[in-house]
Amino acid sequence: MTYPNWNEDEFDATLSQRTEELYRIPNLELKADGLIEAAVLPLRDMVVFPRMVSPIFVGREASLAALEEARARGQTVIALTQRDPNVEAPGAEDFLPVGVEMAVGRVLDMPDGSRSALTQGRRRVEVVEFLRVKPYLRVRARVIQEPPAADRPTQALMRLVLDQFQRCIELDHSIPEEAHVFAASINEPGWLADMIATSLGLTYEAKLRLLMILDPKTRLNQLNNLLAAEVDVLELEDEIHARVQDEVDKNQREFYLREQMRQIQSELGEGDIFTREATDLKKRVESASLPDEVRKAAMKEVERINQMPPMSPEVGIIRAYVDWILDLPWDNFTPDNLDVKNAAKILERDHYGLKKAKERILEYIAVRSLKPKKDRQPILCFVGPPGVGKTSLGRSIADALGRKFVRVSLGGVRDEAEIRGHRRTYIGALPGRILQTMKRAGTSNPLFVLDEIDKLYSDFRGDPASAMLEVLDPEQNFAFSDHYLELPFDLSKVMFVTTANSLRYIPEPLLDRMEVIEFPSYIEEEKIEIAQRYLIPRQMEENGIDDLNLTFELAALQRVIRSYTDEAGVRGLEREIGRVCRKVARMKAEGKKYPTTVAADLIEKFLGPPQYFLSEAEQADDVGVATGLAWTETGGEIMTMEIAVVEGKGNVQMTGQMGEVMQESAQAAMTYIKSRAAKLKIDMEIFERMDIHIHMPEAAIPKDGPSAGITLATAIISALTGRPVFKHVAMTGEITLRGRVLPVGGVREKVLAAHRAGIKTVVLPEKNLKDLIDLPKTAKTELKIIPVKHMDEVLDIALGKQATVKPPKPKKPAKDEAQEE
Repeated sequence: MTYPNWNEDEFDATLSQRTEELYRIPNLELKADGLIEAAVLPLRDMVVFPRMVSPIFVGREASLAALEEARARGQTVIALTQRDPNVEAPGAEDFLPVGVEMAVGRVLDMPDGSRSALTQGRRRVEVVEFLRVKPYLRVRARVIQEPPAADRPTQALMRLVLDQFQRCIELDHSIPEEAHVFAASINEPGWLADMIATSLGLTYEAKLRLLMILDPKTRLNQLNNLLAAEVDVLELEDEIHARVQDEVDKNQREFYLREQMRQIQSELGEGDIFTREATDLKKRVESASLPDEVRKAAMKEVERINQMPPMSPEVGIIRAYVDWILDLPWDNFTPDNLDVKNAAKILERDHYGLKKAKERILEYIAVRSLKPKKDRQPILCFVGPPGVGKTSLGRSIADALGRKFVRVSLGGVRDEAEIRGHRRTYIGALPGRILQTMKRAGTSNPLFVLDEIDKLYSDFRGDPASAMLEVLDPEQNFAFSDHYLELPFDLSKVMFVTTANSLRYIPEPLLDRMEVIEFPSYIEEEKIEIAQRYLIPRQMEENGIDDLNLTFELAALQRVIRSYTDEAGVRGLEREIGRVCRKVARMKAEGKKYPTTVAADLIEKFLGPPQYFLSEAEQADDVGVATGLAWTETGGEIMTMEIAVVEGKGNVQMTGQMGEVMQESAQAAMTYIKSRAAKLKIDMEIFERMDIHIHMPEAAIPKDGPSAGITLATAIISALTGRPVFKHVAMTGEITLRGRVLPVGGVREKVLAAHRAGIKTVVLPEKNLKDLIDLPKTAKTELKIIPVKHMDEVLDIALGKQATVKPPKPKKPAKDEAQEE
């Protein structure tokens, strides 16, 4: 693009000659009707403005023919822009209605085979009609006359446009500074708008819009808006460039200063601090006890540090990664204490009961003592209610083996990265909890407790339970891969102990990798022993009264357990004992008289009114009321079942929050009773004309399970026959339609609950006798435990021989009574 009448000395001779040829071509003369006729030069993706000189490229034969004829006649042509540049043979409807009359210089052949010509726009024209299409287009057009002078508002607008144009030139170095000088010398508003539009790097669409605007003032307004937008963009570009340049200058300054400092340190014999750190890191890697693969990876990262600028952010990331490699215990083992007797002594010292768990640990130690090089470690899962000593037993096992003890709580973990870590591409990435804990342990074979493994959750961030599969699989964990480290880490020497309150929420593949050891809830006798051995001495020491030799009577501990706690473990019991100790400590601190023996009558004074009430046996033999036995997470309970037979239509109503399984047991009991109605001397019409209501007291508590089957059957038969149920008999067992009694769970806790409640006789399935091996001797001697196989045996034990009340009898229909009369 060139600008006539300014700075032409810089053009070469050839360009000057071609430009002079253009100026010598005259404009077309107006015909009598005020129109001009000329050949059409179609333009694609290009806009030429009046008075502006621009090169064009010509490729179509029709366009070449039009140019040659115009040059032969010494005439101008009319340049029209195509609506669609892809049309090769445009017709009259394919052009915009406004074009430019322009002069065209010689057509030159370019080295790439294309043809070029220099053009100068003359006047803006509006097409009136197309005269012909072949061999080239020819049109009649009306010349758009623009006012040579501007009124005062237009002059103000021109000054504003010039100011904006000057700002553009200051910010955009691709526009020569002389462009503003040339623009300032233009007095015509239309010419000024066209000249600036040609100089700016406007889009093709924006140039088309300006070409189509015929009114100079409107064109200037549109151009002013475009200039304002262009200035905003250019100022933003300039600001960004300035920031980048400042940063570059800052980095160069830092580099220069650091280079100077390095030279000074070198002269003083101190060496570069960054080089010294990299050298120290390399020495640490070389001297560390690392596997070959790990050492190779660490050395590679150290070499990367040496090749990077000291202040590069990547250096800190790599340094942290290498530090993690060096801090992990790759080959640091603590020797195991394989003395079985010593281990048994430690386990017995720290925990009372828990026979199965202790036996399994002692078996492991015994096997290791016979085969010290055994690599496979047991992966145990302690399952039981809260407060029964699962986690603390893990600490005792570590003490018995002489291993480091570490623990990680998995409760509420939802993100897989908590286990495997984050990849190093993330800012602030770290290894997962497994490797973090191994670093804290400092040894390759700690005892690692994974607490609350049943409380892992999965969501969109991944499934941490699935990530635990590799950790707890002996076939895989010898090469555990953390996302951050991305190196195999050996976990096969670690003894993993997991804890859970329930197996229900542990995925099957994970559960299959663990050896499950169940921790039953403590019975009252065990709680008393634990309190005397551990809880009371600990609370006395914590509350500063260990010098008082304070003792608790057996009855006092029983009172606390039965009336102030309701739990499977002993945490609540320890809290209540602590409350008693604090009361005594306060009395001592205030100089008051304090007891040295806590009796049962002092418990309510120290702890307030009882919070829980123990279920008691029935006071008298009764009809339609039987005592069952239930298992809860806090131990065993006795449970009364009541039956009422009333007039109705043969319906069975069940209330007291009975679950689906328990309701099915009641249905099975009803079917059994109907099948034995004749032997039991029960009128079958009762089942058609009377309703049977089954109720279980404490209706706010949900109840479920099949173990109430024989109790329900006994109570219903009692209500239907009038035979009383003995008050001293309690029972548990599942019933079938044929009357067989099937085994149930939680028998140990149920029998002890019966013993506490004053029951004398317990009826249970014969196959459950195996569950009474660990029953305390007092319960065995004071209870009469009768195993049964069939419901007939239960009835002989639980029901009286004769009816004490009149059995229910349905009323006869009115028709039958009338016939008898």
